[in-house]
Amino acid sequence: MPLDPEKPRTSQEETKESETHSPENRVDPSEETVHERVRQSLPGNMPQSATLPQSVTVEGLMETAKGVTNMAIAHEIVVNGNFQIKQTELPKGSLEERVRDIVHRAFWDCLEAQLSEDPPAYDHALILVGEIKEVLLSFLLPGHTRLRNQINEVLDLNLIKQEAENEALDISKLADFIIGMMGTLCAPVRDEEIKKLHHIKETVPLFRALFSVLDLMKMDMANFTISSIRPHLMQQSVEYERKKFQDFFEKQPNSLDFVTEWLQEAVDDLRRVRCEDSSSSVAVPALCPLHVQNHAYLKLLKWDHSHRPFPETVLMDQIRFQEMQEELVQLTLIATVLLVTYSSVGAAVSGLSGFMDKMKTILKVLLTGMHLPSFSLMEALSIISEKICAEVNDCLTQHGFSPLTTEKATALKGQIQSAASMENHIHRLIDLRIQTFLESHLASSNEKSVPALPGGLGPIQKELEEIAVKYVRLVNYNKMVFSPYYDGVLGDILKKEESHLTVQPDKV
Repeated sequence: MPLDPEKPRTSQEETKESETHSPENRVDPSEETVHERVRQSLPGNMPQSATLPQSVTVEGLMETAKGVTNMAIAHEIVVNGNFQIKQTELPKGSLEERVRDIVHRAFWDCLEAQLSEDPPAYDHALILVGEIKEVLLSFLLPGHTRLRNQINEVLDLNLIKQEAENEALDISKLADFIIGMMGTLCAPVRDEEIKKLHHIKETVPLFRALFSVLDLMKMDMANFTISSIRPHLMQQSVEYERKKFQDFFEKQPNSLDFVTEWLQEAVDDLRRVRCEDSSSSVAVPALCPLHVQNHAYLKLLKWDHSHRPFPETVLMDQIRFQEMQEELVQLTLIATVLLVTYSSVGAAVSGLSGFMDKMKTILKVLLTGMHLPSFSLMEALSIISEKICAEVNDCLTQHGFSPLTTEKATALKGQIQSAASMENHIHRLIDLRIQTFLESHLASSNEKSVPALPGGLGPIQKELEEIAVKYVRLVNYNKMVFSPYYDGVLGDILKKEESHLTVQPDKV
C-alpha cells in the first residue's frame, strides 16, 4: 500500500520488501512450544523420542525481547536464524476451540445488543477503541511524534465518551481513521487485509476484523523485533545461559555426569587412533583439548537418541543435532547409491547433464521419512534398485549405448540393496569423508578459507554445505556458553591421561 511521502516511515515500513519475500516468515504450527521442549530435556526427564518445538506466543516473545528473561526463547532467537512466531491455531473440533468460540460469540453478541439499543450504548465499544488506541501507540517509535499526536487527538476517549452521551458519535469516522493508521503502520504483507476492512460496513463485524488484523500486526512487529535484536542478543544470551546453568549446577552438582562421560569417550577414541598410528617405541603425543571437543561434537551426529541420555550442556539443541543426523544418514545413502551406480555403469553416463540431478531427485523422494519407525529401508532400497536400473537403461538407449546386461543389472541391484549396510566399504568411505568434511569445517570455523570437498561428495555438496553451516554455528555458540565447564572437565580427564603417559617411556 503506497504511503504519504510526508509521513515518517516506521521500522516496519523500512523492512517491507524483505518481509514480503522472505520464506523465513513461515513456521510450522504443529511444533511443540519451546518451553515444553526444554522441560522435557532437563536432566532426569530425558525424552524417549525427540519432538519438534511449537511457535511461542507473541506476549512471551516480546517479554524476552525486552529483558532476555527466558533462557529457552533467547537461545532459540540466537541459534535459529529462521526463528519466527505465528498465531497459535487450535486443533479443529477441540475443546479449547469450542470454548474460545463460545466466549468470543458471547462477547460480540453483547456488543451487538448494546449498539442495537435506542439510543445505542457504547460502553463496550469505548473499551475496544481504547484497546485499539493502545495497540496503535505501541507500534510507534520514539521519533513518531506527529503520528502519536494524531492518534491521541482523534482517539481521545474522553471526547468520544462525551459524543456518545450526546448521541453525536460517528463510529464510521473513527473506523476510517483507525484503518488508515493501520495501513500506515502495517507491513506490506498485510495490505490485502487492510483493503478488505474498507468494505466492512457493519460495526460489530468491523471491530472483529480490526482486532484480527491488529493481532497479525503485533506478530509482525514481534518478528521485526527478533531480527533487530538478534545481533545484540548474542553476548547477553551467552552470559544469561551460563548463569542459569551455573545456578542449576550449584543445586545439582552431578549435572555434568553425562558431559564427563561424553568427553571421556572422545578422549578414548582419539587416544586409540593415535596409539594405532604411532610406533610402539615412540611416546604417544598429548591430546589437544580443542581437538577433543571437536571430536566430541562429531559424536553427537552419531548418537543413539533412543537409549542414551544426551549431554547436559547440549540438551536444548538435541532436536537440532538429531535432525542433522537424520539428514546426514540420508545424504550418505544417496551419495553411496550414486557412486555405486556411476562406478558400475562407467563413462557412458558420467558426462550426461541432468542425469545426476534426476537420480538424486528420485532417491530423495523414495527415501523421504527413512528415519521413521514405520519406514522399511530394505523395501525402499529394493524399489530404488529397480528404478535406478530402469533409468540407467533408458538413458543409455537414448544416447546410443547398449543397455545393461542381465548380469550387470543384477550386480548393480545387489550393490544398491546393500548400500545402507555399514559393512559396505563404499558406504563406510562416504561416511568417513562426510565426517572429515564436517571436522574440517569445525577446525576452520574462525578462518576465511572453506575446506575442500572430499571426492565422491559432489552430488550432495549443496546439502552438505548447508548442514555444515548450521552445525558449525550451533557448535560455536555452545562453546561460547559452556567452554568453562568443558575446560574444567577436560582438564581433569587429560591430567589423568598425562599421568598415564609419563610411565610409557620407562616401560619401553
